[in-house]
Amino acid sequence: MTTLVEGDLTFEFPAECKASRYDSWAFYRRHFNRIAGGSKAVDFLCMDGSRTWLIEVKDHSIHPRTKPSELHEDVVVKVRDTLAGLAAAQANANDQTEREIARYALGKPWRVVLHLEQPTVPSKLRPKVTDPATLQMKLRQAVRAIDPHAKVVSATAGTVVPWTTYRSGANRPR
Repeated sequence: MTTLVEGDLTFEFPAECKASRYDSWAFYRRHFNRIAGGSKAVDFLCMDGSRTWLIEVKDHSIHPRTKPSELHEDVVVKVRDTLAGLAAAQANANDQTEREIARYALGKPWRVVLHLEQPTVPSKLRPKVTDPATLQMKLRQAVRAIDPHAKVVSATAGTVVPWTTYRSGANRPR
């Protein structure tokens, strides 16, 4: 089992999945991130044998969104830049493990997932960012050439993905 943490959220990936924190790869940090004034990256990659999941995590239940752009547009840029970074890493990464993961990730169909946590009780201080169904529709339209079935999920939504998510410090789901 692989455990990755993003902010206050903990993601547990089963043993049959290869999970990696792409935005902390040496190749991305030292080389690819400098292209075109700074590329973007999804938070995690998860390869489950039949597909590669590109996972972006946004926790607006604690940190309200301040960017004026639409959330799905941010995800689209990160997915595009991540796929370009993986293509470069499979040929040019100095770290052999990163090179192999990139090659493996590019060899499978891609799935795009936005893990979005929003306030359970919206207020003026912490409003809901968007309706998840509307956001999922916009995301699917924007990345349909990559994944026409892109998902917007949360820890409580019960969406079927190969990993489990819980808030750090909370009781772990069974």
